[in-house]
Amino acid sequence: MTRSPFPILALALGLSLTVGCSSDGAYGYADQADTDADWGTDADYDADTDQSEAPDDDNDPDTAPPEREDGFAALLPAQTDVYVFIANPDRGTVTRIDVHTKEVLTTRVGNDPQIVLTSPDYATAAVFNRGDDTVTVLDAGSLMGVQVPVRPHMNRMVMSPDGGWVLLWHDVRAERPDDPTPTGTVSFNEISLVDLTTQTHYPMVVGFSPSDVAFTPDDSLAVVVADAWLASIDLTASTPSPNLVRVSEDLINPPSAEEVLLSPAGDVALVRQFGASSIAVVDLNTEVVQYTPIGDNPTDLDLAPDGQSAVVVSRGSHELYRFDLGAPFDAPEVLALPEDASLGSVLFAPSGNTAVIYTTATLEDRYATWDLTTDQIDLRSLPKPVAGMAVTPTGDTLMVVHTREDAPDAAQSPFTNSWALSLIDLNDFRPNTLRLPSEARGFVNSLSGDRGYLIYETESLLTVLDYNTLIATDVQLRSNPVWVGVIPDLDPTDDIEPPAWVSQEHPLGRISFYGADDQSLETLTGFELNSAIED
Repeated sequence: MTRSPFPILALALGLSLTVGCSSDGAYGYADQADTDADWGTDADYDADTDQSEAPDDDNDPDTAPPEREDGFAALLPAQTDVYVFIANPDRGTVTRIDVHTKEVLTTRVGNDPQIVLTSPDYATAAVFNRGDDTVTVLDAGSLMGVQVPVRPHMNRMVMSPDGGWVLLWHDVRAERPDDPTPTGTVSFNEISLVDLTTQTHYPMVVGFSPSDVAFTPDDSLAVVVADAWLASIDLTASTPSPNLVRVSEDLINPPSAEEVLLSPAGDVALVRQFGASSIAVVDLNTEVVQYTPIGDNPTDLDLAPDGQSAVVVSRGSHELYRFDLGAPFDAPEVLALPEDASLGSVLFAPSGNTAVIYTTATLEDRYATWDLTTDQIDLRSLPKPVAGMAVTPTGDTLMVVHTREDAPDAAQSPFTNSWALSLIDLNDFRPNTLRLPSEARGFVNSLSGDRGYLIYETESLLTVLDYNTLIATDVQLRSNPVWVGVIPDLDPTDDIEPPAWVSQEHPLGRISFYGADDQSLETLTGFELNSAIED
């Protein structure tokens, strides 16, 4: 499942899908919320995707680590066509921007808020407070909140598609250096399920190391996959509880389960385990499990944009396996990948006609393009290895965020030992590689899909990316950025591009609005006290 390699910010792209997040119109590194058919969630670049810790035999697909598509905690801004919500971890607050008036209000939540998700009807915002193990359920209009205690040691939260539930768990892949040190007894088998309507918490045990969650679109069922078990949870029950189905043939040393994907009808689940040689296909009604062979070391499981097929990338055997989700127990179609590259992740363009196949697990300066209309797969070169990829909303441009490290035996270049980003025209594959002043922290796409907005870890800059010309322009900010997003379009008929917004480091709050049409920048500082516009 393609996930964003960008850390808590708004590197928007795939960031991701099944679990209903916010409808923010942004696109990011593939799926932050775990629904790969949708390219509409924000996500950020994660420093943990740095490949410096890759093994010495970097390009050996059998010994390389898992693909790093989601190695970060999901601290995403949540925005709707009414409000934008931004977590302020250092201040224990959430900021709400009114999309219509740009009025900025701040309310206290819990200690160290890390994730904000909004319901599809824009009525509710759910805030995960890492510092006191609570979820604040906010009324989006009044900002009145209810604190719901959850189990300790959580670091991931997703929302169901209808916005009625949030589910939290501890994902070892999302651990960060600044995580609080656990105290007392610690479990790695638990989840917390919260009913946002009644503010009721249902703790439950689902198996060791839960790693992925999927929901049916109608909020009737949640599925959690752990190393040896799949837990199905009936959300229509008066007291939801897990029903466990064994999905590992080896209970002594089960492979690490990494992804789960539901069929469109919600009656069949596909479970991918790292290092396994099969996909577990689970009939959720009968609990029959079929282990379908899928080559060596499957490293990605993705839903095609049409929602009718699922694709598995088997990095070890250089193969793609395509499952018909209308008949998931049938043998999948097999396509060969180039033998002279390690390719472990697939990323679909929104059109459904093109996909790119790449790896973040090794220092590989190559990627492949897949023409889904002909099944032609072509291997192409890159100036540096990949930390993350995104396809713009129009499907015409590929964005590649590169690692600072270089490929083995790479020739000296202007990008040697530097952070870099490539914009590639997917029509003629013309690239423009940019040397970056710092590590990328996050990005978001404009609603039109013609522009992207990039922010950095240690630079007070907003970089505007023109996807049509492949040219970048820097805009100076007053302090280091934290989040980036785009105001929803209130009038799609007026041909006016909605402004981008950038929240920045400031003890009393700072946010800037950038208008691409007139290249204007307005900065609001101190909105937690007496706000003032600084032009």
